[in-house]
Amino acid sequence: MNTLTHNIDMRIKAVNFKDEMIVVSLMDGRIISVPLIFYPRLFNATAQQRNNWEICGGGYGIHWADIDEDLSAKGLLLGQPAPAKEFDYA
Repeated sequence: MNTLTHNIDMRIKAVNFKDEMIVVSLMDGRIISVPLIFYPRLFNATAQQRNNWEICGGGYGIHWADIDEDLSAKGLLLGQPAPAKEFDYA
């Protein structure tokens, strides 16, 4: 009997933005798409700020230095919105 196995690799490969969505490609081929409204700093950022991202955390995170925002592959997969902040001056 053959068993189909998948190698799960949650490291981030690429980040794109389309139609007010963040689209994150993972190394294992999965693609995560989440509404930008879940992440107010990204939602309110300019296209230039959104596109100035870098992979961090050993490949499991994304960092936007211009807007001081960080997202994780795990949080994206779980559909976790950014925590509400009482005082967000960004």
